[in-house]
Amino acid sequence: MSFYKRHAPNLREHTRPRPDFSQFEGPAALAREEKIPSTQWEAECARGKEFGLEPADSIEDKTEISVFQRGELPHWSGINTFLKTPYLEDVRKVGEYDVAFVGAPFDIGTTYRAGTRFGPQGIRRISSLYTTYNFEAGVDLRESLKMCDVGDIFCPANITKGHDQITKGVAHILSQGTLPMIMGGDHSIGYPCARGVAEVVEGNVGIIHLDRHIDTQEKDMDEIMHTCPWFHATNIPNCPPSNLVQVGIGGWQVPRPGVKQGRIKGTNVLTIGDIEKIGIEKTIEIALETAWKGASAVYLSFDVDSVDAGFVPGTGWPEPGGFLPREALAILKGVAKEGIVAMEAVEVSPPYDISDITALMAVRAMVDVLATMVQYGRIGGKLK
Repeated sequence: MSFYKRHAPNLREHTRPRPDFSQFEGPAALAREEKIPSTQWEAECARGKEFGLEPADSIEDKTEISVFQRGELPHWSGINTFLKTPYLEDVRKVGEYDVAFVGAPFDIGTTYRAGTRFGPQGIRRISSLYTTYNFEAGVDLRESLKMCDVGDIFCPANITKGHDQITKGVAHILSQGTLPMIMGGDHSIGYPCARGVAEVVEGNVGIIHLDRHIDTQEKDMDEIMHTCPWFHATNIPNCPPSNLVQVGIGGWQVPRPGVKQGRIKGTNVLTIGDIEKIGIEKTIEIALETAWKGASAVYLSFDVDSVDAGFVPGTGWPEPGGFLPREALAILKGVAKEGIVAMEAVEVSPPYDISDITALMAVRAMVDVLATMVQYGRIGGKLK
């Protein structure tokens, strides 16, 4: 008698009805995939063969393979743009796209462990691990959005000049009717990014900020550092502190000068403890109601260190006790249901990362936000 024949005797012979899987998410996700077109994928494969040559005679898969790689496959090679999207050299044409991925490789605002200047490179590199399709959402970003990667903003080794460059770059993308998806960089870029958004938006801008750190100091070491973005952003006339929501703040890395300024300005803070008590859905509701109150648009700032340090070691100021990844993603998706005007993913420091898991968290945050916006009709329309 083979040993495996002794396994699970009760389960082999049970007479209970087969479980009803129709009540679960899985079967619905399987069904949704059938309705997604593959037009853009087919076009990408055709371009690959047009520009990269027809494959060798011995290759049987004549559809997806060219001699020189010109698209998504294979995932381990190729030029590292975000999600292997096309690189747009002429940024004057960015208005032809729904989404532009842009790097802000700036870490002069760091007050402890540097390395976030390599964040955009790390994020792009590990983004090749992903396809453009999400199973649960039933969304293929390639088939829903016209996306490009405009490369990195040239950030000089000077805080003021680097911030001015970032402001001009973000404002240019947004002014062309394109969603900027910004890869940091340390969190000091939150100020110039918000400033660029505020220059374009007619009306007030709300800010939803996921972080373990309050980041509302006026100065740190006599400069506008990554501990300071929201003090300065909320001094912008159409970015009032009443529309700033700070989610996940807490722990032993919240400097008292920042706390004092948050109190003076009247910013809105939810700690991890608050979120545990009220739940994710209520957290999303509060964040949306506060950020959108009287605002024309909402800017989303995701600091990877808002996630527990065990999941994101590759960051400058890791702090235990933060979100589980799925909690952070749930909040980000909840915010994205109403639409955002731009998003930053910051504080990824590849020199301290392990197996790219921190960079991958930033990628996942960005693509989940985009997929949610597609689901709820908050973006799209430029695909021909």
